[in-house]
Amino acid sequence: MQLGYVGINYKNTDLSVRDKITFTDSGIADFMQQAEEAGVNQCMCLSTCNRCEVFYLYEDETFAQRMSDLFNGFFGLSDTTDKLSSVKCGEEALVYLFRIAAGLESMVLGEDQILGQLKDAADLSRTLGHSGKELNYIVREAVSCAKQIKTEYKVSEKPVSVCYVGIQELDIVCGIAGKRALVIGSGKTAALAIRYLAEYGADVTVCSRTYQHAKALLKEFPKIEVVAYDKKKEALKDSDIVVSATSSPHLVLKCSELADISKMTLLDLAAPRDIEKSAGDIEGVTLIDLDRIGEIVKSNQDERAHLLKESQCVIDEYIAETRKWLTSSRMDTTIQSLGKKCDEIVQDSYDYLIRKIDLSDHDRVILKKILKSSLHRLLKEPIEELKNVKENEQQQYKDMVERLFGL
Repeated sequence: MQLGYVGINYKNTDLSVRDKITFTDSGIADFMQQAEEAGVNQCMCLSTCNRCEVFYLYEDETFAQRMSDLFNGFFGLSDTTDKLSSVKCGEEALVYLFRIAAGLESMVLGEDQILGQLKDAADLSRTLGHSGKELNYIVREAVSCAKQIKTEYKVSEKPVSVCYVGIQELDIVCGIAGKRALVIGSGKTAALAIRYLAEYGADVTVCSRTYQHAKALLKEFPKIEVVAYDKKKEALKDSDIVVSATSSPHLVLKCSELADISKMTLLDLAAPRDIEKSAGDIEGVTLIDLDRIGEIVKSNQDERAHLLKESQCVIDEYIAETRKWLTSSRMDTTIQSLGKKCDEIVQDSYDYLIRKIDLSDHDRVILKKILKSSLHRLLKEPIEELKNVKENEQQQYKDMVERLFGL
């Protein structure tokens, strides 16, 4: 039993194509049913904005082509020029899954979200009845490996989110707790900035050209104050911090608007920039822009890459143990059949003896225990040997044991 893989991801497929190749929950159920009809009994689909991938267990190499054809056919990739899915088999697929869990294959190195997405994919597979003990074991080990890496190497402590790094730098420069912060904008980045500012203890006011859009933020952040855009000047005077995160093609905060400001820290999260660059030259005004944030993010990304490279040794250890377990698990049915055969012999012998010998209930219990212990002791060493048989010899041993014992 080995792990196989087929799928697409952000590394080999453009976003315009990935948008069309994605699984819904019902789509996953349909795909798994088709995979089962093709002979694949254990299958897991991992579908996110950056990947649409399938992991499955197989017995022989022919399944790789079968699953590739199934994947391409499921998404209508019939033309050879559209067949974008890549294929991995055996250890290559195993290593890839462990790297995904650890965040090594993510667009943002070491990100935590993928681990939850992998768990959800495994849970859905189990719920639909397409995950057995082998796939369950592999995913469980991949998750454990990822958690160990995150604990030992503390990769997540090196933030690479531009917004989060910007707020962190803001706190270093001026201290956010207890300050009055004005957020200009009401989009996703602005909402993130509001959340982080609130966590740091700021009193937040929001100002946006689209007033109704800004007011909608009150559902998520009921403690913020929302002011109309034409009140921006008054809001500036009452603020210690200004965070600008709009999609405007023009400047939204010019130096002339800061003429009466004695002390203020500005954070510009927009590209193109929202705040006039020379604002940072005004006495008492500090400007943090994307150039400054980008240097910190790049440094953190490099540090993450270094830490994750060091963590490869942890992955290698888990892979070795997983491969060993998978290899021995192929003999499980034969070993279980031996145990069952042994129990049948014990029961037959016990039934015969109690018919011939008058024994107390206590002696009957002891007799059965001795019979079972004796036979299982005889099989103990052969079973241990079966667990350690090399992969290329397993079928030969299985056939031999089943023929010798009439299994």
